Amino acid sequence: MRPGGTMSRFGFGAWLAVAIAGTAALTGCKTDTGGTKGGDSKLSGTVAIDGSSTVYPVSEAIAESFGKVHPDVKVTVAVSGTGGGFKRFTAAETDISDASRPIKASENAKAEENGVAFIELPICYDGLTVAVHPTNDWVEELTVEQLRSIFESGGVQKWSDIDPSFPDRPIKVYSPGSDSGTFDYFREAIVGSDNAFRPDMSVSEDDHILVTGIAGDKYAIGYFGCAYYFENKDKLKAVPVLNPKTGKAVLPAPETIEDGSYAPLSRPLFIYVNVKSLMRPEVKAFVDFYLENAPELSEEVGYVRLPEEVYDRAEANLKAGKTGSQYLDKHGDSVEGPVTEVYE
Repeated sequence: MRPGGTMSRFGFGAWLAVAIAGTAALTGCKTDTGGTKGGDSKLSGTVAIDGSSTVYPVSEAIAESFGKVHPDVKVTVAVSGTGGGFKRFTAAETDISDASRPIKASENAKAEENGVAFIELPICYDGLTVAVHPTNDWVEELTVEQLRSIFESGGVQKWSDIDPSFPDRPIKVYSPGSDSGTFDYFREAIVGSDNAFRPDMSVSEDDHILVTGIAGDKYAIGYFGCAYYFENKDKLKAVPVLNPKTGKAVLPAPETIEDGSYAPLSRPLFIYVNVKSLMRPEVKAFVDFYLENAPELSEEVGYVRLPEEVYDRAEANLKAGKTGSQYLDKHGDSVEGPVTEVYE
């Protein structure tokens, strides 16, 4: 059995599908009358989740709604960043890992080493938001190159270094920490995977701390998931980013994130589920509930639902027990592209 890299298609996949079906029968899933879809309220047990601060609002909303249907199941949602979450998940310390990027080859190898098979499930879209203080009246838009010059090591130090008409004041830079999948994604999309971030950034795995920092400094700039911007619109100003292909400045919004015009900062978010954990009725019920309610609840907390076809594929892969990451090829190299094309 191969937990990651390529899909398990034969003996293990067939066995897992039967096992999952048996677990589903035990949960007696049905639709509840409270607005969200649920199941049998007699379930008990625990579900342990850790990982991305970006995915946290979705998982927390799901857990809260699930708890109304299954009050005897204790669901804990921790935040240690995508990388920190995968460290625990690949050591079989958690049932589900929240991730704002696909699993890396090194993390996949650790899962394989520890015998942790998993199912990869995309849950919604996010658009990384570049934010400044609301009284910043000099930045109307930024290019990818200008953003790189702000965030890379050895880059600009003052706003006037970007444009002589900007204030001759130091730029205060805020960023998620290196355990964050948001950090990884921004580095790949903006700074460059071979380049280092500037060493004087104020970093935190807690996006609320980043919001507070930017909102308290007129000359600050930073980035985080769009849900944190939408939640704090009165405290922040989002900066339009020039789409490298069209040359048009685009703000993060549900429409621009879904249609891909908010590029290169649109991305899918994921949960990863431990296959062994899925054998427990409470975990299986929670994951079913998650996929059923992710479209509505992800929008409620400020993210963007995926196309229905992607949710259908996720539900089919869960039912079939399709393990591994579709963002890694058989050699362990990253697979890139829109979720609608990569995720099958």
